[in-house]
Amino acid sequence: MIRRLAGPVVIPAVALALVAGCGRENDAPATNDGVVIDVVIEGGTVTPSDERIDAAVGETVTVRIDSDADDELHVHAVPEHSFEIHPGTQETQFAVDVPGQVAIELHDAGKTVATLLVRP
Repeated sequence: MIRRLAGPVVIPAVALALVAGCGRENDAPATNDGVVIDVVIEGGTVTPSDERIDAAVGETVTVRIDSDADDELHVHAVPEHSFEIHPGTQETQFAVDVPGQVAIELHDAGKTVATLLVRP
């Protein structure tokens, strides 16, 4: 005798698919290695501009930068981080040890790229 359990097997699969698809539009892409923020500096314009991004304490934050100008990226966190930016493509990484709001700014451009909402 063969028993078919289509109903109970399908429901958990559908529920899992719905939960896996949930997310917030303003989150930077999460990877197995943390959060990734893509920044473009071109002709005096900076993208993104003051984007809100969720992160966790100790999570790796990677900032990938494509720039046509020199600048300095400053992360107002504990600990603080500063990175020199030069024309071309580069990548920086850091982690935040204390929960709270953390501004990521470009000093020469005078722009806030993003604000990390760091949760415990």
